[in-house]
Amino acid sequence: MAHKYRRDYINEIQFTGIEPYVTLYHWDLPQALQDKYQKFGNRVKQWMTFNEPHTFVQGYDVLLAHATAMDIYRKKYNGKQQGSVRIAFDSFWFVDPLVFGDYPTSMRTRVGCRLPRFSKAESNLLKGSLDFVGINHYTTWFAKNNSTNIIGTLLRNTMSDSGAVTLHINGKPIGNRTNSKWLYIVPHGIRSLINYVKTRYGNPPVIITENDKSPQNSVIDRMDDPNNPLMSIKNTLKDEKMIEYHNDYLTNLLASIKEDGCNIKRYFVWSLLDNREWGAGYTSRFGLYYVDYKDKLKRYSKDSVHWFKNFLAST
Repeated sequence: MAHKYRRDYINEIQFTGIEPYVTLYHWDLPQALQDKYQKFGNRVKQWMTFNEPHTFVQGYDVLLAHATAMDIYRKKYNGKQQGSVRIAFDSFWFVDPLVFGDYPTSMRTRVGCRLPRFSKAESNLLKGSLDFVGINHYTTWFAKNNSTNIIGTLLRNTMSDSGAVTLHINGKPIGNRTNSKWLYIVPHGIRSLINYVKTRYGNPPVIITENDKSPQNSVIDRMDDPNNPLMSIKNTLKDEKMIEYHNDYLTNLLASIKEDGCNIKRYFVWSLLDNREWGAGYTSRFGLYYVDYKDKLKRYSKDSVHWFKNFLAST
């Protein structure tokens, strides 16, 4: 029944005037859903082939799969459907091949012979195979050169190949930490990131495909709610920290548009509702809407929902 529900859901979205953005592969793809994707062409105009490709597979294969899908879509379907296709990135080593046709020189220098070479045909297929740049942004870190490279020698992955290590400065973190150990609140980081994209890639259209992780007011004063069973629903809905997060990040994003001339087209909060997070399961809550897992999944709008509506109306 999953594919039927999904198709009805897309119809409902169109009927209510909300434009759906569909990711084809977000680390898992049920076969029944894959079989039905061909039915969405006259309903969905905005597509993402992959989400955060470095998370699940070697980038070389994913990039060629994306470019092939993009080529087929442009030649066979786009004339009728008039859609757009992109990947949702959180690592920019993947962007260079899709803009310039090859990995950056810094990456080839660091990774060496472990990094495959594109043929001329593959390079031509890759170059320009994005209608938009999709960016998942949550946090910013301090970093410095990894002079010992012990981690790189042991791991040989995308993190160690960067040649950098993350750190605190004088024992102080870059910002307030959330319930997630890796996530710090650094609003100006998103402005710096978007300006980097503008400078390096010629100011392409950008969609912020994920941002937030829903900072939440909690009894331990962390930013995303650790799903504390002692906190009442009423108190959970008072998410002042989440509102502060939205205000600071969106203010910086707005400045990147109005003051820096960055080409931002869309922004998506992660997430609309509390849901199962890949690493944390149901132990953290990330939604604008609280989901009561103990009472038939009833949903309650948090204070941030009302703030968000007012913010959008004022800009």
